[in-house]
Amino acid sequence: MLSDKNILLVIAGGIAAYKSLDLIRRLRDRGAGVRCVLTDSGAQFVTPLSVSALASEEVYRDLFSLTDESKMGHIRLSREADLIVVAPATANLMAKMAAGLADDLASTVLLATNKPVLLAPAMNVHMWEHPATRRNLAQLHGDGIASVGPEIGELADGEYGAGRMAEPATIVTAIEAHFAGFPADAAAPPRPLRGVRALVTSGPTHEALDPVRYLSNRSSGKQGHAIAAALAAAGAETILVAGPTALADPADVTTVHAESAREMEAACLEALPVDVAVCAAAVADWRPADTAPGKIKKDGAPPPIDLVENPDILAGLAADTEQRSALVVGFAAETGNVLEHARRKLERKRCDWILANDVSAASGVIGGDSNTVHLITADDTDSWPALSKAEVASRLVARIADHFGALEKTAAPVRSDA
Repeated sequence: MLSDKNILLVIAGGIAAYKSLDLIRRLRDRGAGVRCVLTDSGAQFVTPLSVSALASEEVYRDLFSLTDESKMGHIRLSREADLIVVAPATANLMAKMAAGLADDLASTVLLATNKPVLLAPAMNVHMWEHPATRRNLAQLHGDGIASVGPEIGELADGEYGAGRMAEPATIVTAIEAHFAGFPADAAAPPRPLRGVRALVTSGPTHEALDPVRYLSNRSSGKQGHAIAAALAAAGAETILVAGPTALADPADVTTVHAESAREMEAACLEALPVDVAVCAAAVADWRPADTAPGKIKKDGAPPPIDLVENPDILAGLAADTEQRSALVVGFAAETGNVLEHARRKLERKRCDWILANDVSAASGVIGGDSNTVHLITADDTDSWPALSKAEVASRLVARIADHFGALEKTAAPVRSDA
């Protein structure tokens, strides 16, 4: 798909610049020609020699180099590419682009181009969430510039949240999707789920024993949050019902925070009707029958705890009612006999798809950034390789888009007023 494509890669300053080397390799492996513009800040993280060696091309850095201007000026750089990719796209460079500034080679090329541009943002979570960055991103999207990521995870500065640059494989997928679905002069990102309304649950629930103690589980919410972000990026109007997590709310997603299973169920019912529901939350199966009004004191033998069953949110959403979604997807987190238990859950809950995964301690899935899942339907089992949770989300959303594409061909209802 990329064998006759020319990519201009702009590498800005940030620790994620090291991923650009892998991105160059992956693009070259697919037959693309790659030219690179390296900013002065980017050169603090990767060397021009390493970039040039992987691209097999000269690296362009200086706007005022007469030698470069005589044989490859910034206008030619900006016009001879089929697509310009900025990876990493820092908050600073995005601000320059949004304001139309051109004070170095990278910003000048981006201002002078008439070709589509794809950004892969990378920055600290608080920079990503800052109102100025959100305004700049909205301006860039309004100008027809596409973006991929960022992902949620551990950041280089030790903080956790959105801001990690999308993995090179994810960026390559976005590049291939651009060329597969749009003409070379189109800048709009693919929005296969535009007009679809989606509901996602994520994270654990806390079931109170007393004002300071609760029953819960080890779910981090990373997978559910990644799915909500991917659905929104695909154009879906997305509502995320999030249990207690340490994660930032995904951009362009309506997030409703819930504490207990009953609160999460109420928020889900309030969000209906939706076209697709993805239940990724690890909802506690039981809760204490009674919540003590004060802290339970450590006096003598431990008090007995009577448990009652929590509402089954997945089964409720999958029930055959007027408000049932066209597609209901559940998760089966298992520690053994993963596929067998997942198939039984698919039948018992009456959902359409189940994503089954091994969450035993050795798997590292709980709290980690990667996942290995099996997508189980009534007719098939599709086992995916180990992927980042963002990549799992992207694959799932691609399958959801395919599903709704098939429904449209058969005139099945998809909300048009979302």
